[in-house]
Amino acid sequence: MRTAYVVETVRAAERELMARLPEGALMQRAAAGLAATCAGLLGRVSGARVALLVGTGDNGGDALYAGARLARRGAAVRAVLLDAERVHPGGLAALRAAGGRVAERVPDRVDLVMDGLLGIGGRGGLRPSAAALAAQAAAAREAGALVVAVDLPSGVDADTGEVVGPAVTADATVTFGAYKPGLLVDPGAERAGALRLVEIGLTLPERADAEALQHADVAALLPVPGAESDKYRRGVVGVLAGSAQYPGAAVLAVAGALRGGAGAVRYVGPAAEAVLARYPETLIGPGRVQAWVVGPGLGEARLAEVAEVLESDVPVLVDADGLRGLRDLRDLRDLRDAGGSGRGRGLRGRSAPTLLTPHAGEAAALLGVDRATVEAERLESARELAGRYGATVLLKGSTTVVCDPDGGRAPVRVNPTGTSWLATAGSGDVLSGLAGSLLAAGLGALDAGSVAAYLHGLAGRGAAAGAPLLAQQIADALPAAWRSVSPR
Repeated sequence: MRTAYVVETVRAAERELMARLPEGALMQRAAAGLAATCAGLLGRVSGARVALLVGTGDNGGDALYAGARLARRGAAVRAVLLDAERVHPGGLAALRAAGGRVAERVPDRVDLVMDGLLGIGGRGGLRPSAAALAAQAAAAREAGALVVAVDLPSGVDADTGEVVGPAVTADATVTFGAYKPGLLVDPGAERAGALRLVEIGLTLPERADAEALQHADVAALLPVPGAESDKYRRGVVGVLAGSAQYPGAAVLAVAGALRGGAGAVRYVGPAAEAVLARYPETLIGPGRVQAWVVGPGLGEARLAEVAEVLESDVPVLVDADGLRGLRDLRDLRDLRDAGGSGRGRGLRGRSAPTLLTPHAGEAAALLGVDRATVEAERLESARELAGRYGATVLLKGSTTVVCDPDGGRAPVRVNPTGTSWLATAGSGDVLSGLAGSLLAAGLGALDAGSVAAYLHGLAGRGAAAGAPLLAQQIADALPAAWRSVSPR
């Protein structure tokens, strides 16, 4: 699992370590790892042409010392200084002693550009002088050079992934000591390229600020039937979805649910004929379930049914139209009264977990903010939603994040899989069914949402293969995604 820590935590760990090391030793560790990664990307160091974009802080020092190491191995290294009066003196001296030189701009022909303009402390976007150098890096990349970011692409907020104005786009980012949340969350993640972690000996808290599952983590969570399993012991997921106007939403939610590890899927709603025509193995009508999926394609007139499901004592996933009416919800009585009558206990007072799966627009409506705010502040938006509604939140988007109601103390899960081709009608319905089935199979809400997002992303990537895809293809590709994670 990749764990990420905010700048304040990383800085504290660095200070603690530097107090126990000789002066400059920590920077040398970082520079050695940076130089080794760049050498690996270049393949042949001797004769390679390397440009350094050098800022005024330790980030620039890391780049200079790494550049010196490459120069000693025969690379032609040129350093472009953001501010010659405030450059790291030891790093610049080391570069010159190794044969490197200072240049006014990035040379026209270069094999690799090292972005050492701003480190993890940068906030609020690049100033004009730094933005001009970032533009030179972009031009070199367009001409075929590799761009390697030092710790973080300049212009990306390390804690949030937010990008304000110009920023460096890297082919690879070499980060030191720990991943930073901004490297895992778009738009920062899109700028970071391939991630390389250089261990420098930091002692970090057990609780991270963000984390990203990997194959082994997902494989350990996937439900696997045992010798004594039958379809009921494996769990039954109920699906309340679809309408006369949107029968396809029901079909797609059931498709995802059938692929999600539960033993059976029970459909309740007006699209039974369409569901059975596509999936005759579906159970139709009321009956006992171990989890519910409610909302896809329901329309706006069925809030009472949503409230009734929320009053059950099993996990409930709420998506799409099911999210309507939750914005001003303080207890379930509000929602029930909106569609009829009855009394309730509130989302926070439910005896079983609730998983909300909004996209950015739905999250914005629930929070009372604009969509752009949610998209720019995905981690904080998920935490706010989870805390406000007392539910686990799966916030869908270019980077899907999953957060428990305990989001202020537990790490936010950041999904590392997916493709932009997943932005297609019905994709979210498949995801909801998949996550609901994992809930019925016994996973907790955080794990069910995280595993579903991971498999959904893998399935979408495999099904698309670089071309447009249909939501049904995502569902059809889920078994292959499952096997790629856990080939048993």
